[in-house]
Amino acid sequence: MAKNNITTQGYFVKRMRDSGFYVVKLFDRYEEDDNRKWTILLNPKKECIYITCIDTGEWPYKGLYEIYDAGRLFPRGFQVNTESIDVVIKHLLEFNVTQPELNNKDGREKKKRTF
Repeated sequence: MAKNNITTQGYFVKRMRDSGFYVVKLFDRYEEDDNRKWTILLNPKKECIYITCIDTGEWPYKGLYEIYDAGRLFPRGFQVNTESIDVVIKHLLEFNVTQPELNNKDGREKKKRTF
C-alpha cells in the first residue's frame, strides 16, 4: 500500500493541517463489517465539520468522504468521491470553510510571553 494514501487517517490529517485547517482525530475503531475507516472534526471552534472516510477498497467506495455540518455550510448527505486530497480541500474552500492558520501541529496557538 502506498505511503501517501488519502484514505490513511494520518496522511489526511497531516495534509489538512498543512493547508491551515484545525483538525481533531475523533474515532478510528469502527467494527470490521462497517465500511467507515475513521472520522475527524475540522475547525471545531467555528464551523465544526465532521469528515468520515468510507472505504471498501472497491470503486465507488474507495476514497469516499462524507462531510457533515448539520446543513450549515454543506447540504445534508454531502459526499466527495476522490483519490486526491486537493479535491477535498477545493470543496472545503468552495463552501467557505476558514483556514485558521494555527502555528503548531496540535492545533493550539502559542501564547506570547508578557514580561
